[in-house]
Amino acid sequence: MPRACKGRPREFDVDDALAAALRVFWSKGYEGASLTDLTEAMGITRPSLYAAFGNKEALFRKALDLYEREKLAYVGEALAAPTSRQVVERMLTGALEMQTSECEPRGCLRVISTMNCGAEAESVRTDLIARRASSQQALIARMQRAKDEGDLPPDTDVEGITNYFLAILQGMSVQAGSGASKAQLQELVRTSVAMWPGK
Repeated sequence: MPRACKGRPREFDVDDALAAALRVFWSKGYEGASLTDLTEAMGITRPSLYAAFGNKEALFRKALDLYEREKLAYVGEALAAPTSRQVVERMLTGALEMQTSECEPRGCLRVISTMNCGAEAESVRTDLIARRASSQQALIARMQRAKDEGDLPPDTDVEGITNYFLAILQGMSVQAGSGASKAQLQELVRTSVAMWPGK
């Protein structure tokens, strides 16, 4: 009886594996996601993970890129809205739909992972903070344009109002992650839009 040939290593779809890793990180945060959690969800071995993605930190950064590209696509669309109130409404509505989707983990990956990063994950935390700062600068620039165009009152503190709005977004993410209902978060969106000083 001929000996069976040793099979080739199992092939896997890198995009599917990365999407699976994203869901683990999103559910558990960077530090909460173990290599076992990741490899089981991705359906691959540790050597395959290292070969395809590098270490856990490199995998997280690739997952974060995917998250920003796919799950935060609404942010770029919102920034293109004609008025600051519409920017705010579209960003809050986009965040609400993403964070309360039945198909995805609740809350925001960037907020969850930043809050749960200890000293041993300082480079990850630094990257998350830099990404958030980049988003913040884009929003400040959009609000400055709104002020220059007369859409916001002339005495508006652009940086202050941007930070206020980002605090609402982050608070909504934390509430979504801790079980707030969609109806409760919709009320937060309605109230925030109604209180916005722009047109």
